[in-house]
Amino acid sequence: MKIFRREQSSLFAEILDWMLTPILLLWPISLVLTWLVAQGLAAKPFDQALAYNALALSRLITVSGDTPRFELHQSAHQLLRAAESDTVYYQILGPGGELLSGEPGLPQPEEVGEEYGSGRPTLRQVQFNGQTLRVASVWVQLPSAPGHPALVQVAETPDKRETLATEIVKGVMLPQFAILPLAVLMVWLALVQAVKPLHRLEERIRARDPEDLSPLDARSVPIELMPLVASVNDLLLRLTGSIATQKRFLADAAHQLKTPLAGLRMQADLAQRPDASAEDLKLSLRQIGRSSVNATHAVNQLLSLARAESSGVVLQHEPCDLAQIAVDVMHDCAPRAMEKFLDMGYEGPQPGSPGAVIQGNSTLLTEMVRNLVDNAINYTPSSQDAPGVVTTRVLVDPFSHAVVLQVEDSGPGIAPAERELVFQPFYRALGTRTDGSGLGLPIVLEIARQHAATVTVDASRPGQNPPGACFTVRFTGSDPAT
Repeated sequence: MKIFRREQSSLFAEILDWMLTPILLLWPISLVLTWLVAQGLAAKPFDQALAYNALALSRLITVSGDTPRFELHQSAHQLLRAAESDTVYYQILGPGGELLSGEPGLPQPEEVGEEYGSGRPTLRQVQFNGQTLRVASVWVQLPSAPGHPALVQVAETPDKRETLATEIVKGVMLPQFAILPLAVLMVWLALVQAVKPLHRLEERIRARDPEDLSPLDARSVPIELMPLVASVNDLLLRLTGSIATQKRFLADAAHQLKTPLAGLRMQADLAQRPDASAEDLKLSLRQIGRSSVNATHAVNQLLSLARAESSGVVLQHEPCDLAQIAVDVMHDCAPRAMEKFLDMGYEGPQPGSPGAVIQGNSTLLTEMVRNLVDNAINYTPSSQDAPGVVTTRVLVDPFSHAVVLQVEDSGPGIAPAERELVFQPFYRALGTRTDGSGLGLPIVLEIARQHAATVTVDASRPGQNPPGACFTVRFTGSDPAT
């Protein structure tokens, strides 16, 4: 039952409906119950009076010789006629059923039980001359006729009973007609007061600066609103992270693309010189091609980093064969390694082995392995006479079920003081002349973090020159997706 209907759902109206609907439904039920209770209360004293009158009349039966007689005194007659609103009947029958006095057609009791001759009155309801009568009957044992008692009956119409019951109902229910609107008003005012914290919270949110994404203060709201405020704070926290990621992406893109674009513009200007020779033009075109390759690589790296930072919500984890991923990446990078005369190798279980399966996202894991291998290829010096070495390993711990990925090279290595700095965006170790964006290792770190893995870097050949570098990614035995 909807008392207050609106096109759009209203919390205030919903609460008001649930509070007022039971009140309005229970009120007529209360009226019916009050009427039934009032009839019982009104009938009880009149039934007692009716039984008393029947006993009083039974005492007026006398026996003269063997003949029963009944004489109604004036005081008893006045007692029977005391009620002006009701019609009173009485009947006195002798032991043989003869009428001694009163109304001859008054119905007699149909059943005779323990009260027969006991002198205890019984009450019943009968129809007489088209009227409903309440009758009190008493069987009186006379000395002249043992075993054959006389019958005394007193009956009256129920008008005064109904009148009293009506007065009781009026006395109880009429004040409720004034109380009910007052109760509705009080419920309304109480709800208005109860929803004020919602309005205050709304005003606080509206008054906030658009740039203010700090959490709402949950201490100043009722306990019932704390889950809502906590959800809003969680949304603000995630929104802050998303905006920070977008701003960082824009800043990184602007910073990283500025150098290759400037190179493209400079080489284009050089190619347009009036005194430029054909050889100068070819050199400028080669530089333009190299700058465009660097710009494309930087854009791809930036997109990979942005995808890695935001994939925790979008992409789902599934079983991934790390050995298969490593082998596929090695095959893809083989042409570049062959151009540099690098010796590439793989050590570990064969693809399809159950021990090398982890929970993760195959796209991100492939990107992570590719960045590690590319990084090793780029920074490892190699020639036909002195080839460099790049090795990819997949190790499985049979006890903890942890899976470890290692990519090591025979390059110059990373100084201990720089081993944490290399995971920062755009940071590049000093003394390197290799082209790069400085985003490969941050991408590796972010993807590892999303897979509950840790990344460390050490020297692959301690004590030798060059010392080389070994990047280790350790995946725990638990399911990171859970």
